[in-house]
Parts: sequence; C-alpha cells; structure tokens
Amino acid sequence: MISELKHSPLEAAHVALNARLVPFAGWNMPVQYSSIITEHTAVRTACGIFDISHMGQFFVSGPVTLLNRLLTNDLAKLGPGQGQYTLMLNENGGVIDDLIAYRTGENSFFLVVNASMIEADYAWMTEHLDPQVKLVNQSDQWAGMAIQGPLAAAVFAKVFPSETLPPRNGILFTHDGTIVCRTGYTGEDGFEFFCLNHEGIACWEKFLAAGAAPCGLGARDSLRLEMGYPLNGNDLSPTRTPIEAGLGFFCDLTKGEFIGREALARQKEEGPAMKLTAIRYLEKGAPPRAHYPVVSATGEVIGELASGVLSPSLMTGIGMAYLPAEFSKIGTNLNIEVRGKLCPAEVVKKPFYKPSH
Repeated sequence: MISELKHSPLEAAHVALNARLVPFAGWNMPVQYSSIITEHTAVRTACGIFDISHMGQFFVSGPVTLLNRLLTNDLAKLGPGQGQYTLMLNENGGVIDDLIAYRTGENSFFLVVNASMIEADYAWMTEHLDPQVKLVNQSDQWAGMAIQGPLAAAVFAKVFPSETLPPRNGILFTHDGTIVCRTGYTGEDGFEFFCLNHEGIACWEKFLAAGAAPCGLGARDSLRLEMGYPLNGNDLSPTRTPIEAGLGFFCDLTKGEFIGREALARQKEEGPAMKLTAIRYLEKGAPPRAHYPVVSATGEVIGELASGVLSPSLMTGIGMAYLPAEFSKIGTNLNIEVRGKLCPAEVVKKPFYKPSH
C-alpha cells in the first residue's frame, strides 16, 4: 500500500514556478526548476533558496544531561543561541538519524531532524527520554527554507533590515516570531528560516525578490555531495556507525554515557573494518549513482556506491561508498561499474570541492 504523499506549505509557489515535483521522503517536493547545473551554480556563485519544509522540528525542555544521553555530541558545550551537528544512535552504534541541535535556553532545545525520520525519531526519543524531559513535535506547523550561497547574508539584510544574522551554527528568534539558524548543507554561507505554515509563501516570495534563486533537491544533492556531507538513508543507516562514516569528530566519547557509546569506543580502539570512502572519476564517464558496484583494480567487487553524482563544479563523477579499510586509502585506484562498463576512479580526500570564498 502506497502512503499518501505529504505536501509542503510552499507547494503552490513551486507549481507557479513550473517546478518538477517528485516524491522524496514521503513528500511531494521540487527536484528542479530550471536545471540542476544552473541551480547548483547559483548557490556556489550567488544565492539559492530551497524548500526544507519536509524536515522536522522538535522542541525539547529538560536537563541537558538527560537529552545528552540520546545524542553523540555534547550539548553541555553549547551556550544559549548555539547549535551543533550530532547523531542519534541505536544500541549497536548504528545511525538512527543525524540532526542539528540548538540550545535555546539553559534547559530548552530546538532540534531539526530529517524528513523521513520524524515519526521514528519521535518514537525513539519518547521511549528513551527521562519523564522529566518534555518533547514536542511541531513538524507539521512550520514552513522551512534554506537560503544558501555567498550572497545569502546580503539577501537576509534585505528581508530583515532590523535583524542581525546569527553567527555560524547560531540560532535567532526574530521579532516576527520566525526562527533563523545558520548551519547549512552546501558548504556555502547561508541560513535556514522557519515560519508558521500560513506565512510560508509570502516569506518565500520575499527571499526571491531579494535575489535568491529557487533551487530543488537535485542541486541540494550535488552540493552536499561535493562537500562530502552524508545523506541519511544513503550514506548513514542503522547498520553503519559514525566511526565507519568518518564522523567520529561529532561523537564525544568523554562526555559520559550515551546510547551507542560502548560500540563506538570499541570500534574506535580496534579501527573500523569498513569506511565511507570518497571516490572520484579519473576520466569522463556516465554519472555515478547509488548502488553502482565499486570494483578493485584486480576486478573484485568490493562494495557499492551509497551516493553518486556528476559534480557540476568539477565536471566529473564523484561518489561515496563503504569499502574495506584497506581499499579506503587516498590514491587507491578503483573502478565504478556503470551499466557493465568500468569507469576508472581513485580514492580522494573529502571534501571533493572547496569553496574559494
């Protein structure tokens, strides 16, 4: 049985712009408006805006020590108004979700979670949080937009002349009751903006008028992959740990107990057998895609791509795959099998692309 797609509060605006809408994480979302390369380039050189209304918003109140038991990073290191990337794990250290957590007060927090995981995250947190902690899921009440690119701050200044953009990884509650976060998923400067559903289209149009170009999921995927940022469900899963994914930096094993800590500590000491590895084509070829086989130089299938795309900035194929550790060393020659043809590639260091500004 196919469940009914959810609709963004901004959908009418996408339709008016002739966006191509596709199912994504249970939502009907714009994949592109013009072309993925055009939209990708807009974010790298100027400013683009993405609909992120499908992502979840949780408000949490309670002692930081109790919420900390469910997350890998250390919330206690945050002051009010600060945020951090963190992960929520199962007992085996596998990734349930990766999310952004902001501390909004001494004992209050705002979490932005992935669209496909809203119900699962809420159920997991409800089951494992101490009764002292209050968890409220307001995901269906907020429209969300990500404004990204070197001109994002200028766009913000036009729309909010009386507000100050928060610092990197900061959060701001504006005088209008909207929320501005400054984290990003593209490698560029930018901010995320959340307002109540009924205000969404008017706010979207203000950002467009201020110079932001509408961008879809296609450009969002190529932008994040150029930076080596993982996508939950592709590069992160309940059977893979943050250590395997190269995200150990966001796991504070010194902060005390949290769910999955024991598995991470053991794996960090022993060294992971598998590693999420960045792979780049050595010559032109058909775009790499998720699930394409990764083949060693001697012809052995050693894994498959978790993510893959033709990089608009580099004009070559890039991807990430979980590979045995001995094949994950930078400079290792590999092949990507594309419809029966082997495309020469090599292991490279992340990110694939570094913004020059």
